[in-house]
Amino acid sequence: MNPLETRARPAPPEAAEPADGWRPGSVEALALLLVLLVVFRNPLAGLVSDPRLQTWTTVFVSVLVQAVPFLVFGVVLSAVIAVFVPRSFWARALPRHPAAAVPAAGLAGIVLPGCECGSVPIAGSLIRRGVTPAAALAFLLAAPAINPIVLTATAVAFPGNPEMVLARAVASLVVATAMGWLWLRLGKTEWIRLPHRPDSDGDSRARAFWAACRHDVMHAGGFLVIGAAAAATINVVVPESWLQSLAAEPVLSVLALATLAVLLSICSEADAFVAASLSQFSLTSRLVFLVVGPMVDLKLISMQAGMFGRRFAVRFAPATFVTAVLVGTAVGVVIW
Repeated sequence: MNPLETRARPAPPEAAEPADGWRPGSVEALALLLVLLVVFRNPLAGLVSDPRLQTWTTVFVSVLVQAVPFLVFGVVLSAVIAVFVPRSFWARALPRHPAAAVPAAGLAGIVLPGCECGSVPIAGSLIRRGVTPAAALAFLLAAPAINPIVLTATAVAFPGNPEMVLARAVASLVVATAMGWLWLRLGKTEWIRLPHRPDSDGDSRARAFWAACRHDVMHAGGFLVIGAAAAATINVVVPESWLQSLAAEPVLSVLALATLAVLLSICSEADAFVAASLSQFSLTSRLVFLVVGPMVDLKLISMQAGMFGRRFAVRFAPATFVTAVLVGTAVGVVIW
């Protein structure tokens, strides 16, 4: 036999690498990086000597540590909705009329113990499954603020002011419902551009579930990192003395804490303790802080832009901010 013919002969099929074999990808690389950061955190901390850089690193890591578990929870639940829940379920679960579906979806946030990082991919999955965007957006805003974990944390943070729990729940639900109805009135379908997910119609449910998880973790997680970095930068740049001078002015104190809630990007499970520590501000100002934070902050705006598109975020976030400030202030004036 000619040696050249032997060398040119293709390899047998069994020698080729299987097309569907497991290969490490971006999710595995991210997990490995996080493990290495945890293992070598002390040596890495020694390399950071500047106090401002240490503060930046602390805030950045804190935002990620608070948000990532709930982001993963939201992504998993989003994948469950996308793969295992039939589309017809939502037609039965929510009222058919969009205006009635909005408050129903807002109240559904009570049963989801998560934060705003998890609600973004869930809302995107609901829209993909045929839920009217107004109802999905009402759920997105309400779930991080009125779920049992957040309300329990608020009660613990304000033991001397139990009415803060009721005020936060009522104000947050009103804002979520109002924004859902506002979207019904003024929103346009082309403003929402959901990222394309890989086509998994021919895959098994397990493979489709894993593909959806991988896609949403990397897509939403990237914007979470951007938002956390922005929040850490603002935390270092804004002088604390500015807050002291603003606390004495009723109107400015409300606006200051509303803006601070956007800049700090604190997870809704922890923001009540931060609000309680701002004792120089009025209870109404701190209520606005608690209403605005889970609905509009830097990491959330980044994630909304990544999930729904920039055209959506530049319209929805400012409108939500104004509505949250007005409603939170009105509820605070009534109660206190």
